[in-house]
Amino acid sequence: MRQDLPYPRHGSAFLTMGKLERLKNILKGLDSALLAYSGGADSTFLLKAAKDVLGNKLLAVTADSATYPRAELVFAKGMAKRLKARHEVIKTGELKNKDFFLNPASRCYFCKRELFLKLKGIARKNNLKFIIDASNVSDKKDLRPGSKAKKELGVRSPLVEAGFTKDDIRSFSKSLGLSTWDKPSLACLASRIPYGTRIGADLLKRVEKAEVYLAGLGFRQVRVRHYGGLCRIEVPDKDIPALISKRNKIVAKLLNLGYNYITVDLQGYRTGSINEGR
Repeated sequence: MRQDLPYPRHGSAFLTMGKLERLKNILKGLDSALLAYSGGADSTFLLKAAKDVLGNKLLAVTADSATYPRAELVFAKGMAKRLKARHEVIKTGELKNKDFFLNPASRCYFCKRELFLKLKGIARKNNLKFIIDASNVSDKKDLRPGSKAKKELGVRSPLVEAGFTKDDIRSFSKSLGLSTWDKPSLACLASRIPYGTRIGADLLKRVEKAEVYLAGLGFRQVRVRHYGGLCRIEVPDKDIPALISKRNKIVAKLLNLGYNYITVDLQGYRTGSINEGR
């Protein structure tokens, strides 16, 4: 049975129905679409919304990439199945592209361009009119070179067009019973590496293992920023005391992964800290 998107509460006030109606109308106007689906909170909400409106005229596609944790791919597969959405997984090879692995500040552009070019081919093959992604209004606060690739290739962002912020998405997702309503934000593993440092599969795997270990200790929102033999751990301010209390375990594990110096960022977790000062 179809479950229409509800009218949820956000804090003590109702979210305006205007955004929700705009989103539905935008999706109806697409007629058919391919969604770049990562399994995160934003793309899962859009998958649910687009599936409700477009039905089988929606195809979700997830990239199997060395820049994303394996657990996220497994999660995306499972969530697409639970939502009964058509879903495909494709391989991407950004690490073979020197414009990406040399890690310039425009790195994200080359990654997104490769992905969206692949998606355009799949969309043509399946007679789908549009490619959409789950960018939202809150994303504009950070440096995102990938948005240039979106514009060049005509990728649409229905959540931006409808005016959805991250808080809106979480509120609607909670009302829908989506487990992703409070899922921690996730960026590709390459975002942990300073510009100019070459990106390789082994380096990405080291960062992934470090973050998986810290998540296993109970830190839901965590980043391990890589600086050669030094790493900088970011967790929310409130979690820093707990992180310090477990320092012996953490130091032992991260030394074993190849880091010589393990540091904690006293400013706490924040999106896009690698871009600060740019």
